[in-house]
Amino acid sequence: MPDGAPVRALGLDFGTTNSVAAISAGQQSDLVDFTGAAATGAVFRSALCFWHDDEVKGGIAHEAGPWAIAEYLDFPQGSRFIQSFKSVAAMAMFEHATVFEKRLRFEELGQMFLARMIAHAGGKLDQRPERIIIGRPVEYAGSRPDEALARQRYDAMFKGFGTDIRYVYEPLGAAFSYASQLTQAATILVADFGGGTSDFSIVRVAAPGAAQRCVPLGSAGIGIAGDRFDYRIVDQLVLPMLGKGTSYRSFDKLLEIPRSHFANFADWSRLALLRNRRTLAELARLQKAASDPAAIGRMIAVIEQELGYALYDVVGALKRTLSQADSAHFQFKADDLTIEAEVTRADFERWIAPDIASIEATVDKALAQAGVGLDAIDRIFLTGGSSLIPAIRAIFERRFGTDRIAVGGELTSIAHGLALIGQEEDLAAWST
Repeated sequence: MPDGAPVRALGLDFGTTNSVAAISAGQQSDLVDFTGAAATGAVFRSALCFWHDDEVKGGIAHEAGPWAIAEYLDFPQGSRFIQSFKSVAAMAMFEHATVFEKRLRFEELGQMFLARMIAHAGGKLDQRPERIIIGRPVEYAGSRPDEALARQRYDAMFKGFGTDIRYVYEPLGAAFSYASQLTQAATILVADFGGGTSDFSIVRVAAPGAAQRCVPLGSAGIGIAGDRFDYRIVDQLVLPMLGKGTSYRSFDKLLEIPRSHFANFADWSRLALLRNRRTLAELARLQKAASDPAAIGRMIAVIEQELGYALYDVVGALKRTLSQADSAHFQFKADDLTIEAEVTRADFERWIAPDIASIEATVDKALAQAGVGLDAIDRIFLTGGSSLIPAIRAIFERRFGTDRIAVGGELTSIAHGLALIGQEEDLAAWST
């Protein structure tokens, strides 16, 4: 803090699934609650919805957050709904999203999203803060993520949002939030499980009153989290009904349906953009040559009828139920497509077992980078929506026991802590 005076700092957790903002001025960090009929407190869904409107400049209107969901549900077939677009920030193969007749780059989507987020904040985000602390994953999502490209896109997205902008690893934000609750010195491991990435940071926390309360020791991350778990459910229960594993005839050869068609269902950002003439024409040709044309017809229906949101809504509900119960009923109905199954928690944990193993290896990487062993960790703070999954919690129970584990603020702790970091005199120690 310059000359010991508090500044007005904004902490922004721009998440794959949800985004949250907090404002600090001194040692108090307050979450920004959004206002209006569709508001959901401080949690703002990371989503955009577009639709034609002749009264709007350019002829295409848009909304964000829970208002985007409300617009989409009112008129799904006349809308374009994009969610989890943060997951493509580091993907060089993503150049733009085609929304009706417009092509929108990542930074343009981000700027539209931010503008609506500010508009729905009831004036709380109108005043430009002196510092803006933006969370970023330790490792970006996607195959072969390009960190420099992601930084370039983030810079373009937040250009004009403020002048003194810093990027901080998301789990460090959660660590700072948790540290504010501690009354004695401790070495803590923070595990943040979001929609696109799982990130881990180890921080040494001094006793209250110390000149420097927190010292970051090491971080590691992996592009596996809640969205990957959702896809595992879709892969097991839905994609076989859409033709996965079946074949088509090409001249005198019988070939497997290209897996690229099904890979699109792993990513909200791709699935939401498949409704275009080129893709639908390609699928129509494939349907004529398919051994199970009805299955390809169901895939076409999912795309044409904009069923992606409804599909992933029931998938998310199943995942949440299995976090509380040993079994759950899965049901997805839409016109000619009906999928029902009884799913046990054991089934789900078997499907995500490779992902859990990768996440556990990343925890080891964080410990190694920090140069500490299991015994050196006094507390483990689990945060992020996917931290509620029992298989995730079990990673830490096996290694550390239950007594050292703490939870809370699953959706808000990062933003809360980022705003507090904005009060630090030496921001370079935290920013990347």
